[in-house]
Amino acid sequence: MKMILMYVLKFVGVILGIVILYIVLGLTLPLISVSAKDDGQEKVVPVYIYTNGVHTDIVMPVKNDLQDWSRKIPFENIKSKKTDYNYIGVGWGDKGFYLDTPTWADLKFSTAVKAAFWMSESAMHCTYYRTMKEGEDCKMIMISRNQYKNLVKFVEDKFDRDQNGRFILIPTNAVYDDNDAFYDAKGTYSFLYTCNTWSNDALKAAGQKAALWTPTDFGIFRHYK
Repeated sequence: MKMILMYVLKFVGVILGIVILYIVLGLTLPLISVSAKDDGQEKVVPVYIYTNGVHTDIVMPVKNDLQDWSRKIPFENIKSKKTDYNYIGVGWGDKGFYLDTPTWADLKFSTAVKAAFWMSESAMHCTYYRTMKEGEDCKMIMISRNQYKNLVKFVEDKFDRDQNGRFILIPTNAVYDDNDAFYDAKGTYSFLYTCNTWSNDALKAAGQKAALWTPTDFGIFRHYK
C-alpha cells in the first residue's frame, strides 16, 4: 500500500511539474520577440490580427490581384450567402474547441483533455467581414506583396483538400454567426501547438513581429501595443 501511494504521489508530482513548467514557459517565452523582416518593398496590403478572447484569426482582403479567397472559401458556404464582404478571417484550431467552445464559459473538460493531448481533429474557421475596426482585440499591419504571398501560402497549406484540390467544408450548425464556416484542416492541436501558436507562426511566415512561441492571444498582441 505504501509503495502504491509513493507511485501515485510521484505521478501527481510529475503532472504538477509539467503544468507549472508550461505556465512558466507560456508566460516567459512570449516576452521574447521575433523582429519583423523588411524585404524592402512597399507595404501595400492590409492584414489584421483579431481575437475573440479565445481564438486568434489572421484577417486578409477577400480579393486582390494576388488572391481571391471567395473562390476557395465560397460565399455560398456561409448562412447569409451575401457577397459584399471585404475581409476574411482565418484561424486554425482544434475542431472540438471550435464547434463546442465559442467562449471559455462553454469549455468542457472532455474537450480540453482531447485538445491538450493530441486526441482530436483540427479545423479552419473562416469568417467574412465587411469592415474591420482596430482596438485592443484587433490590430492592423501593412505588409508587402511578397510578404502577403508568403502569408497566403502558409494559410492555404493548413487546409485539408479533397481529391480535386478543394477545401473541405465541415457541415455543421455550430457556426458563430451567419458569416462564417468551418473546413477540415491538417495537423493536430495540443497544449504545445494551439490556435494562437498557429497565428503567431503565420505572422512569422509573413515576416512580421511575433513571439518566439506562445499558446495565448496575449503573447501575440503584446508585440502590437
